[in-house]
Amino acid sequence: MIDDPSTENRSVVNPTVKEAIITARSRETLPGGTTEVGLYSFVTEACGATNFSTGVARFKPSARLPYHAHGFSEAVTIIEGRARVLVEGRAYSLAPRDCVHVPRDTAHQVENEDPERDLVAHWAFATATPTRVAVETAFPLDERGSGNPSVTDPETIIRYDGGPIYELSTNAFFLDLFASRFGAVGICGGHGRFLPGASLPCHIHDYDESITIVKGTAVCLVQGRRYELSGCDTAYIPQGLPHRFLNLSNEEMEMVWVYAGSEPDRRIVDSQYCSGELAWPGPALV
Repeated sequence: MIDDPSTENRSVVNPTVKEAIITARSRETLPGGTTEVGLYSFVTEACGATNFSTGVARFKPSARLPYHAHGFSEAVTIIEGRARVLVEGRAYSLAPRDCVHVPRDTAHQVENEDPERDLVAHWAFATATPTRVAVETAFPLDERGSGNPSVTDPETIIRYDGGPIYELSTNAFFLDLFASRFGAVGICGGHGRFLPGASLPCHIHDYDESITIVKGTAVCLVQGRRYELSGCDTAYIPQGLPHRFLNLSNEEMEMVWVYAGSEPDRRIVDSQYCSGELAWPGPALV
């Protein structure tokens, strides 16, 4: 169960390198929501992020976020529940782990299909300052259900079932959900599933990263600092900081990761940089 962001919790921020651990209950509320739809931010310019932002939207049963558009790429990944996403009238049903990418200036609407349970959706924008513009245009309805866009449609949908899942590390299974090859501009991201005991090696990126733990509990190591994340807690890792994620529990762990870059890329470094046994020859934590 994803924690309700409206209740109190802690936030840990390092002011020197802008590393941040953002807990589910300490996120900022974004404008544009309603009493039925809560919009919450994870990573924005407020924690030092550049060129991207992430967050969640929580929909009450049968609630909807009316048609709107953005001046940048957006990717919506379903965490809990089932969503009905309309893109210029083309209506799709999305299940947990499914993702839709909507290009800039493309009108879209998101609804909770379930009349009894909440819908939680993760969003990622190719800007550090999230904004949206209401769209009043009436579009002819084209019900697509569990189908996918045609090659001429601007949107892209990646469905977890049947997706090209790959084993990035032993017992750590990944699926790329949005990237430049899928039409995204300036962001890429996906889903990771870690079996008990699985981990990724210590690594760095040439861009900022947001990692949201959507199931189970993860241990995050950043230059010798250790955090435990769960319930949609999110780690913001600035460009060039060595870090790794481990599942030290007896249950599966899942994450949604987002990079401020167009395609996934990582460079493996010595694990002692993540544990803190070796000093990283870059920004130092204090």
